[in-house]
Amino acid sequence: MRFSLLLSALALLALPFASAHAQGPDAPPVAAEEITVDVNSGAVQPLPIAVPVFSGAAQGADIAKVIMANLERSGLFRPLDPSAFVEKSLEVNVQPRFPEWKTVGAQALVNGQTTVEADGRLRVDFRLWDVFSETQLLGLQFTSTPENWRRVAHKISDVVYERLTGEKGYFDTRVVFVAESGAKVGRIKRLAVMDQDGANPSYLTDGSYLVMTPRFSSTSQEITYMALRPTGSSVYLFNIETGRQETLGIFPGMVFAPRFSPGGDKVAFSVERGGNSDIYVMDLRTRQTSRVTSDPAIDTSPSFSPDGSKIVFNSDRGGSPQIYMMNTDGSGVRRISYGTGRYTTPVWAPRGDFIAFTKQTGGEFHIGVMRADGSDQRLLTTSYLDEGPTWAPNGRVLMFFRETSPGNPRLWTVDITGRILRPAPYTSAASDPAWSPLLN
Repeated sequence: MRFSLLLSALALLALPFASAHAQGPDAPPVAAEEITVDVNSGAVQPLPIAVPVFSGAAQGADIAKVIMANLERSGLFRPLDPSAFVEKSLEVNVQPRFPEWKTVGAQALVNGQTTVEADGRLRVDFRLWDVFSETQLLGLQFTSTPENWRRVAHKISDVVYERLTGEKGYFDTRVVFVAESGAKVGRIKRLAVMDQDGANPSYLTDGSYLVMTPRFSSTSQEITYMALRPTGSSVYLFNIETGRQETLGIFPGMVFAPRFSPGGDKVAFSVERGGNSDIYVMDLRTRQTSRVTSDPAIDTSPSFSPDGSKIVFNSDRGGSPQIYMMNTDGSGVRRISYGTGRYTTPVWAPRGDFIAFTKQTGGEFHIGVMRADGSDQRLLTTSYLDEGPTWAPNGRVLMFFRETSPGNPRLWTVDITGRILRPAPYTSAASDPAWSPLLN
């Protein structure tokens, strides 16, 4: 397995990362009734979990801190205060003294050890324990270069999250977004990318022109976005590993709202001419472009289904902005939203079960989700301005941007129950987020 660490605004350096493997041939038996977290419950109580400092000389405290922050931010876990721990020194290959962890109220325990090997690589061994049943649930080892310790912490967070919830984690990911600065008039908007927890932010454009609607490809190495200059608009492909960028071509009119297909070999986007917007799909291998809508209304914000067979989009052909679905060749168009208000920015969940959207009604904005057939509509947020949802790769969490009146836009997250709503860790003005797939 390999993974990458963002080193600068224009380059990624691939570094070796050993696959995690179980520690020892005879792991302790799993409990008959294990602790679990129900991610679908609207009233779930966060699971108390202890994450003491990992032993060893290299980044043990930092790794534990990142794991605690990831799990706490998910809203499903309540990391306990390390100052309350009775057992202060844990060896990774020695069973914990479970009565002492029960005393502090821990239901799960993550302990680990860091080692710098002879070749300079960082090795991290860790275990996940069910405190009540006094059994081990996981015993894994990761190796990488020392500067990638944060990636190791995110990967540990992912496997702990998955083991206790049954859902894939989403912590070893990045977010591309529009970083905003300056006055409202003449606002500077730069393409930026960061780790999902707000660490390692880096700018990919210099702010000399406006950027909008960045989107990741399925490979996580390529971004598509819209650039707006005085001479017009263009849609670009940007390879964040090599720094190379190229335009999709010259189109008469305004071109905007690009998004990759699941395989990364196509891009759908809108082109506006004379007040009418239609959706086009470009094959990136041949650079052939097909127009897939031809209605006199405004058709925009295309988003592919996970299997690549359909496109959900926004159109006002019915008199107000609503959500429609069609086959990728433009056939079989049907409306799927019928609520009051204006529906915009639809985006298909990675699992295919939901479509997220922005809804404006009664002077307020909402982030919501619905089934692919338009049923089971849920409004998850309410604000002066909530807009632009993007899915975490596990399809359980959304990121969007919120603006209060008056104020700068900020990134926020919400889970699909609507219960876990909180600001994202990036604290500067930002909009138009797009979540990457899990990194390799």
